[in-house]
Amino acid sequence: MPSDGCYEENIPFPNSWCRGLVARLRGDQAAARAEFINAREEIEQIVRNQPDYAAALCALGVVDAALGNKADATREGKRAVELMPVSKSAIEGAMLTHYLAVIYALTGEKDRAFERLAEAAKLPGSQITYGHLRLSPLWDPLRGDPRFEAIVASLAPK
Repeated sequence: MPSDGCYEENIPFPNSWCRGLVARLRGDQAAARAEFINAREEIEQIVRNQPDYAAALCALGVVDAALGNKADATREGKRAVELMPVSKSAIEGAMLTHYLAVIYALTGEKDRAFERLAEAAKLPGSQITYGHLRLSPLWDPLRGDPRFEAIVASLAPK
């Protein structure tokens, strides 16, 4: 991993976030939680210094969702999208909408996750692809739901 973190486009995910994901995939929930707590502390410092930095707020929301902090995660994700809507930046706005869908998925808000995912998948600046949806563990909470499978199928190569 790069020393400055595992950024997704311009979303500042620290390496501790990536280590937490790997630990979760291995089934080591204690290690995952510890890494997510470290990631939260790192991102929270960025947000403290730059309270209107939409990408950092979004990253904080995703980490809070992984930690089970549903109310905080949802508030942070919504605020990020408000700060940088698609109308202001097609690429960054699409990415933030994408991660708001992830936040909803991780917090069990499936209906909202599907609304945002369907919206993000149609945006011209979206990074949501067939392969991303099929392979990314962030979408695991939605797998098996016919709505998810329909979105995946709509993005399948023809």
